[in-house]
Amino acid sequence: MAEIQWAQLVEEAIGGTVLEALPPTLTLPALPHAVTQFMELANKPDADIRKLAGVVETDTGLTLELLRHVNSSYIGLRNKARGVLQAITLLGLRQSKMFLVTVGLKAAVQARQSKLINQASFWNATLQKALFAKLVAGLLKADQELAFSAALLQDYLLPVLTNDLSDHYMDFIEARNGTEMNLTDYERSHFGWDHALTGACLAHRWKLPDELVACILYHHHGLKLLAHPQLGRSPAAAVALSALLPDQLRQVSKGLEQLVMLQSKWPSFDLEAIAKSVDDQHSQLGVGVQNDFPLVRRLRPILDRAAACAT
Repeated sequence: MAEIQWAQLVEEAIGGTVLEALPPTLTLPALPHAVTQFMELANKPDADIRKLAGVVETDTGLTLELLRHVNSSYIGLRNKARGVLQAITLLGLRQSKMFLVTVGLKAAVQARQSKLINQASFWNATLQKALFAKLVAGLLKADQELAFSAALLQDYLLPVLTNDLSDHYMDFIEARNGTEMNLTDYERSHFGWDHALTGACLAHRWKLPDELVACILYHHHGLKLLAHPQLGRSPAAAVALSALLPDQLRQVSKGLEQLVMLQSKWPSFDLEAIAKSVDDQHSQLGVGVQNDFPLVRRLRPILDRAAACAT
């Protein structure tokens, strides 16, 4: 399989897009300074890991999160990291970059309130999507860590957008009842952009890895991404499938139905087994996000209907 040209895909898709097209009243989140500085240094060919560790150590929150993550049973390392330098060495520079971006951005978004989104429920559903994407990436033999990080970031702008443009998003919530309306279709028709494109553009401006930007950009392409010549068996496809899972805004009309249909055509894609694994891993992570709505429970009604139809 040919190597994916992530930078080319991103440039072709968002090269001419400018964030200035967004409403001037919209306040976009900012990455913590330590994360921004870490990314700038890490992107240099002669990146010094000791200097990178020093940058992380300037932010107590990032330091604690990195050490907790590396030393968790989820990672499964035999040797526990006692400091940031050791943690970055054990995790690797690439995974360290993705993890710190995810943690930093989550903190920035959680610092903002949303009139329409409950933050706890939002991050619970987001974590479910991330774990789901990681498992699907495994089926695709794609990069599981990239799929996890990208799925965790796919909707990072929604708490901000639904707060600053709450009237418009309330119109979507009211209009979607009784219709098969997808959130991105609504956004494009009303704003001329959607949260996937805007999130990717902002991530690109922050100089985040091109593969992470691309996964955010394509996350609402659904099942059709499986037929993409480059992305069909990539982490981006796994993230796109995770975006079909339910959430507060019900972004995708009949997303679960699409996953059930995929299950009938892809023998390895056992939706219930994946959901059970997601719930099990969620409980093992210990990240302080309570799983009030287990994925198996969310899927049960439609799985039962599908089984009844099959008989």
